Amino acid sequence: MVDLRSDTVTCPTPAMREAMARAEVGDDVFGDDPTVKALEERAAAMFGLEAGLFFPTGTQSNLAALMAHCARGEEVILGQDAHTYKYEGGGAAVLGSIQPQPLANLPDGTLDLAMVEAAVKPDDSHFAITRLLALENTIGGKVIGRDYLAKAVTLAWKKGLSTHLDGARIFNAAVKLGLPVDQLCAGFDTVSVCLSKGLGAPAGTVLVGHSGLVARARRIRKMLGGGMRQVGILAAAGLYALEHNVERLAADHANATRLAKGISAAGWEVETPQTNMVFVKVDKASGAALQAHLAAAGVLVLVSPRTRLVTHLDADESGIDRAVAAFASFNRSAAVAE
Repeated sequence: MVDLRSDTVTCPTPAMREAMARAEVGDDVFGDDPTVKALEERAAAMFGLEAGLFFPTGTQSNLAALMAHCARGEEVILGQDAHTYKYEGGGAAVLGSIQPQPLANLPDGTLDLAMVEAAVKPDDSHFAITRLLALENTIGGKVIGRDYLAKAVTLAWKKGLSTHLDGARIFNAAVKLGLPVDQLCAGFDTVSVCLSKGLGAPAGTVLVGHSGLVARARRIRKMLGGGMRQVGILAAAGLYALEHNVERLAADHANATRLAKGISAAGWEVETPQTNMVFVKVDKASGAALQAHLAAAGVLVLVSPRTRLVTHLDADESGIDRAVAAFASFNRSAAVAE
């Protein structure tokens, strides 16, 4: 099977499994796991920030970050399509008592900075205190460039806001732009960095940031049940991913382009990919039949009117070509039926 549902479906390679098997471990809640410490230090150094903290998931990392930035009743400005707002169960509001102020994302994934500035509340007891600007890169497969990020951070400083970046796929953005992540993310107070998507680790996210914020996030992680014990086994996978699987993301981007061109040539309406995500327009009436057809051809996809196909290290060129062939044969069979 070629699984294009998400880049979260990747499995550890034999070399990554070997690194996991060799990992030196200790009780991380007591601060005794040397492999976790090494991962946290390595990630922080890559981003030019002071400290790192290992989390089981990106959702928990983002939540802890928002709670470290914002007290109860304070506000975060973020996009309506942001993962932290739309896909994390409302955790910031439910568990952090943080008021979200969502703004519409522009077609390129950014927020209109004039709208961001206008959304900052005045110093008035009628309003929540606007505390944080939270952005995401990449967002929906779209890359946010350094020029925009620099303007956003400057605006946040001007308005007295702190900044958080959901960088679940930040290395995809960095590889696409040809920029190291410390330059791309310069000025952000915290960045959440997922290891289990394109980087191929089985689990884990590192929150990097200024030491005071990371210290607060450590207490919040415990509160949220994220303290783990001999977790160096997972941290070793994360270290391997950072050392071996960053630059290879370019191959995923190339495969996404190959996939998009092939499906487009087969008669489908396809959005040009920027990174490892391809979006295909699918008629709602044929969605169930398409999903069944693809599955029968050994291609796993979550079909919707805007179907997302995600390339990753477990989807090679032959798998991409098989997916293209399956889309093409569905269109041919539909044409014959007509």
